[in-house]
Amino acid sequence: MLLRGIRGAITVDVNEQKEITERVIELLTAVQEANKFALEDIAAVIFSSTPDLNAAFPAAAARAIGWAEVPLFGTQEIEHPQGLALCVRVLILWNTDRSAKEIRHIYLRGARTLRVDIKQVLE
Repeated sequence: MLLRGIRGAITVDVNEQKEITERVIELLTAVQEANKFALEDIAAVIFSSTPDLNAAFPAAAARAIGWAEVPLFGTQEIEHPQGLALCVRVLILWNTDRSAKEIRHIYLRGARTLRVDIKQVLE
């Protein structure tokens, strides 16, 4: 079994706790549905958010949907002039036998612009 990374991102409309929580749940649900993983196979999850998002911890949204035993970590993205605003990114470290080509990376809403090169980006 290998450790693989699943990447994803989503944007929010406003820096509000409810909005951030709902969007992170939307992202995590889409990533889990696309990759069909069991939570016990997740080694850890790293969230990052842009500096303009400080009303909620993305990891709290994961806890709200039952990711209680998954190690979660949050950090802040650098502030960059060309950076995408109001964005939460995730890196899920997954113990799996699947190949890297089988992993579905999910970019939702405004975050689709981050990886237009990936055909697996959901609309």
